[in-house]
Amino acid sequence: QVQLVESGGGLVQAGGSLRLSCAASGRTFSSAAMGWFRQAPGKEREFVAAIRRSGGITYYADSVKGRFTISRDNAKNTVYLQMNSLKPEDTAVYYCAAAAGPLPSARYWSESVYNYWGQGTQVTVSS
Repeated sequence: QVQLVESGGGLVQAGGSLRLSCAASGRTFSSAAMGWFRQAPGKEREFVAAIRRSGGITYYADSVKGRFTISRDNAKNTVYLQMNSLKPEDTAVYYCAAAAGPLPSARYWSESVYNYWGQGTQVTVSS
């Protein structure tokens, strides 16, 4: 089992930055690929970013590429999402997720790959 707790959400003006954190406990964190997803009001949850166990390979949705950076600190059992140049359309509840097995390179964006989820943290970007 893996327990995930997100933090760092809040209200920010367009063009601003936030850093989300996801603290993991339970099963060995360093063996889990990690992802961030988000769900805006009235929309389905969508993939944002993912990072492999070693941290050497990352993936991003086109909508956040160049603005968001996912990273991890295995010593602290924490994964981060640095969000820069925020836009009103980035407003959503952001969820951290962990995959129990290897991250398939062809489906890293799929919710079905991830076995454990946090409760979410709200990010609101005002125009």
